[in-house]
Amino acid sequence: MQNSTRQAIKDTFLTLLDQRPLSRITVKDIVDSCGVNRNSFYYHFEGIPALINEIVAEQVGELVRRHPTVDSLEQGFDAAVSFLRQYKRMVLHIYNSVSRDIFEAHLMEVCRYVVTSYVEADFSGQSLSPQDQELLIRYHRCECFGHIIDWLNSGMEEDISAYFHRVYALKRGWEDMLRTTPPSGS
Repeated sequence: MQNSTRQAIKDTFLTLLDQRPLSRITVKDIVDSCGVNRNSFYYHFEGIPALINEIVAEQVGELVRRHPTVDSLEQGFDAAVSFLRQYKRMVLHIYNSVSRDIFEAHLMEVCRYVVTSYVEADFSGQSLSPQDQELLIRYHRCECFGHIIDWLNSGMEEDISAYFHRVYALKRGWEDMLRTTPPSGS
């Protein structure tokens, strides 16, 4: 019964979050909608931020399980963006609330996972110092996080996947051009 009550609270909260902003959801709304009492809610969760943290952590875990490896930054980025699009209203309601920090912490975790998986796969068998590997991971993690935050700030309206794929196509072209173009003055 405890697990079903816990899940009922989470499901009810997600339904309410899809309908209205987080600032307009109270513990009373949740317990009234799922038919449990306040004590049951507080038995399972310290409050709404703890509920949000658990739900977001579970969703991040599910995303990682569905994508155990990442062959390119674009593939990893697409997986994260697809997940965010699937829950757009709920994501924006949490992002535009006082609980933004919970969301951002988990988003940074997803970005780190995507980039670390890619860098480890892409550079396996090559001599890359741990310091340089961490440098690449940090750079691309912040790049990924920044692009997603910018997209969230714009209301998730643009096709960020197309944007990201184009940026990486331009980067590859730029790197190829730099490799094949002789230095000036030679």
